[in-house]
Amino acid sequence: MREATPQDAAELVDLYGSPAANDAAFATEVRDAELALTNLTTQTDEQLLVVECGGRIVAAMHVRRGTITPLSAESAVHTSFLVVAPQHRRHGYAHLLMEAAVTWAEEKDIPCVTATTDGDRETNRFFARLGLAGAATVRHAGTVALRKKLSADRSRVAVGTNRHMVEVLAQRRSLRRRQAQA
Repeated sequence: MREATPQDAAELVDLYGSPAANDAAFATEVRDAELALTNLTTQTDEQLLVVECGGRIVAAMHVRRGTITPLSAESAVHTSFLVVAPQHRRHGYAHLLMEAAVTWAEEKDIPCVTATTDGDRETNRFFARLGLAGAATVRHAGTVALRKKLSADRSRVAVGTNRHMVEVLAQRRSLRRRQAQA
């Protein structure tokens, strides 16, 4: 096990399941990953850990030190983006990465470790077996899509009507009329 370097970019893009449609898109993702990994090597409170087997990267996990909440002075080690190659699962690699996170927390005298998952059932079960309880839900959206949705919601509020509620009430009235006629 070791920290990832920019030279690992192509293997990591492949391990994390690149959505690239063609070779040019894959090459762009690898260049972006190289830049991200270069930036990551300059951080003292953040690292991407990788596990190698047979000269290939088979597992990885992002580890970051930060506060538990924005209003807390207490620190935590936050783990995320845990991935293990399908053919190497159930060989202890995820366990090894979590042990490294706990060791890092102990070295920095940090009392808490968190884990963010992508909702994968197997990964959630792994963390539950280790005693990590659910504490939050993380959601994400593209800024363009979110801006569009926020604008639509704001325009509905600005008009002063809630069209959805009006439609629901109209459907209930129609249902009551039909039931009364039956």
